[in-house]
Amino acid sequence: MSDRRSFLKKSIAGLAMLSATPLVGEQLTAGVKAAEVDQAIKPKKAKAANPFQLGMAGFTCVNFDLETTLKTLKRLDIHYLCIKDFHLPLNATDGEIKAFHEKCASYDVTGYAVGPIYMKTEEEVNRGFEYAKRVGVKLIVGVPNYELLPYVDTKVKAYDFHYAIHLHGPDIKTFPDAKDAWENTKNLDPRMGMCLDIGHDLRNGCDPVADLKKYHTRVFDMHIKDVTDSTKAGHGIEIGRGKIDFPALVKMMRKVNYTGKCSLEYEKDMKDPFLGIAESIGYFKAISDYV
Repeated sequence: MSDRRSFLKKSIAGLAMLSATPLVGEQLTAGVKAAEVDQAIKPKKAKAANPFQLGMAGFTCVNFDLETTLKTLKRLDIHYLCIKDFHLPLNATDGEIKAFHEKCASYDVTGYAVGPIYMKTEEEVNRGFEYAKRVGVKLIVGVPNYELLPYVDTKVKAYDFHYAIHLHGPDIKTFPDAKDAWENTKNLDPRMGMCLDIGHDLRNGCDPVADLKKYHTRVFDMHIKDVTDSTKAGHGIEIGRGKIDFPALVKMMRKVNYTGKCSLEYEKDMKDPFLGIAESIGYFKAISDYV
C-alpha cells in the first residue's frame, strides 16, 4: 500500500511539472508537499441528502420479461418502475394486476406510474385512465392527440390524477419538446403537464436544464438519458458520454425542488443494455451525491 501511495504522489507531482492544468480543483506544482497531494486525492464529501428518487422507464426493458427487469433493478438498487403494457397489459385482470404488484414487492420495487400510453381517441383515453385506476397509480405518462387535451383535462379532474405528456423530440410531430407541452397545457388543470424527456428535448434543439427552470411547475416525471447530439441525428448513449450537462441539470433539480421520479430510459444496445444501464445509473448517482 505504501509503494502504491508513493507511486501516486510521484505521478501527480510529475504531471504537475508537465502542465499547469488544475487537478482536483487545485493547482499542483512540482514542489507540492506530500500532505497536499494526500489532501488532493481524497474523495469529496457527499451532500447531506440526495432527494432524487431514481427509477426505470419500462421501455428500457422492452426486450426482457418482468422477472429479468426486476432482477436488474434490484442489483442497481432502484426501487421505482414506470409500468409499460408489455409487462402489464392494458386488459390485465385484477388477479394479474395483484400478481404483478406482489412480484414487484418481492424485489422491493414499486410501480409508480403507467406509460407512455398513446391516446388517439376518447375511447383510448377512457381505457388509459381506467387502467391506471385499476393498477393503483396516480400518474399517467401519456401521448394524446392535441384535440383530445380538453377531454383528458376532464378526466384528470374526475380521477384526481396527474397526467404527464411524454416528449418525443423531432421524431414525431406530437409534443416534440418541453415548450410545446407547456404551451398546450398551461391553461388546463394544473395536474396536466409533462414527462420531461431530457434527451428528446435536447434533440429538438432545446436546453433541458433551461426548460426545467422555466416549466418545472408542470414537470411531473423525468426520463433521464444522454444523447450524442442536439439534433435529430443524436442517438442514445451512456449517461455522461453525451451532450447533456448533468451537473447543471442536478443543480437545477435542486434549485426548483424537483420531487418527481427520475427514470432512466436507456435506448442504446437495447438487446444487451445491462452494462450501459449500470454505467448510466452509477454516473447519475455519483453526480446527484456530489453536485
